[in-house]
Amino acid sequence: MCRASLCTELLYTPQIVAFSDRPLMIADHRQHDTIPAIAASILEQAPEKFSLAGLSMGGYIAMEIMRTAPERVSRLALLDTNARADTPDQTERREFLIDLTRKRDFKKVPHLLYPGFVHESREDDEELKAIVVEMAMDTGPDAFIRQMTALIRRDDSRPTLHEIKCPTLVLVGDGDRLTPPDLAREIHGLIPGSRLAVIEGSGHLSTLEEPAAVTAELARWLSE
Repeated sequence: MCRASLCTELLYTPQIVAFSDRPLMIADHRQHDTIPAIAASILEQAPEKFSLAGLSMGGYIAMEIMRTAPERVSRLALLDTNARADTPDQTERREFLIDLTRKRDFKKVPHLLYPGFVHESREDDEELKAIVVEMAMDTGPDAFIRQMTALIRRDDSRPTLHEIKCPTLVLVGDGDRLTPPDLAREIHGLIPGSRLAVIEGSGHLSTLEEPAAVTAELARWLSE
């Protein structure tokens, strides 16, 4: 499983519990500042053949793995993610966050990002916000800068999505404001035979916001 930026294995806590009878690897995406380097490091540690799931930044990493080692992936799940390269507006926002972090104001970052991470109905959910802040603090400022740099530099994955042949789930929260459902529908339309799941009442952090629904979709995916 590949994580979103600023997130730790807590992002997948409900799924780790649900699939405790299966061998799981939560990939480390904190050590490098390009998506290809992150993907290469994951492939060095992963089994020869594996199922691959990625949420948000984890989806960008998963799509890079599919470009470089598709024969090693038996099935693919892309959650709350985007196949496109960074837009100028997104890059400008990331550069602002990098600058804020370098000015030693990293503690402000998760609080600025939280409203966009979640469904509008959860903007005042202090328990969920505390998890987001905890994950950010565990990630740390240096890794966050590397992650933002990798996201700015990432490639457009759309031209190669048609080459994906393994069973693929594309999942998105219906209230995801960072990677809205239209972007998931675009991915679904470009991957032959993929299945689209839209999770009601969820924002960008679907694994935490609607864990039962997401876990059910992943269980179905694992049985396909």
